[in-house]
Amino acid sequence: MLLARLNDGPEIFFTLQGEGVSAGLPAVFIRASLCNLHCRWCDTDHTWNFEGTPWKHDKDADPAYRKHRKADVTIEVPAAEVVSRVAAFPCRRVVLTGGEPLLQQEAWLEVIQGLRAIDPAYVFEVETNGTKPPTPEFRAAVNQFNVSPKLANSGMEARLRTVPAVIDSFATDPKAWFKFVARGEEDVAEILAFTTGHNIPASKVLIMPEGRSAAELDRHGLALTGPCMTHGWRFCDRLHVRLWGDKRGV
Repeated sequence: MLLARLNDGPEIFFTLQGEGVSAGLPAVFIRASLCNLHCRWCDTDHTWNFEGTPWKHDKDADPAYRKHRKADVTIEVPAAEVVSRVAAFPCRRVVLTGGEPLLQQEAWLEVIQGLRAIDPAYVFEVETNGTKPPTPEFRAAVNQFNVSPKLANSGMEARLRTVPAVIDSFATDPKAWFKFVARGEEDVAEILAFTTGHNIPASKVLIMPEGRSAAELDRHGLALTGPCMTHGWRFCDRLHVRLWGDKRGV
């Protein structure tokens, strides 16, 4: 399977879940490489913004920023090795993240089956952009889907970032939660139209301020508290950014 590279190995790390309904819980993260989307504010652009691609990113404004050389930021790892690395941590919650994990479902199933053979108590969360449908086998194996549909603020056309049939299937899945990255009132109106159009219950909606620093989270977060209270949505901070800033492997 193709994972993101961190230093000399795969980006597999033990930390606290920083987002969503499981925020604050200890978890082992496995970061997949590759994504079918290209959000301009993405904080894991090393999984897709490779040399030769045409995608724009907010970091382009930084004269020191360069697109990533794919060989430097990706690594092929057998599923059995992923199982061994994850099992070494004293934690039974595993988060499959990316990139877009659902691009590699068969490989993930091998990892899930391998870890549950060691301990059936393993719990698996999947962080997905909601454009790829899980296979029946993958859906059954996963405990929780953290679905993060992308808004216009991602810089992509709606036809690329939204697949209605996939969103509708997650909307009726008791395992799925919906997390939206927002900056202000314009995003709130879009979220309201999106959740209404796809019959997503307010109790399943989390609103997260966009930001790669505590200052950015504060600036965008204050504008979102009122709408969360008005519409019955859950406000979702970014704990890992508060604790460690824009840093990988935490």
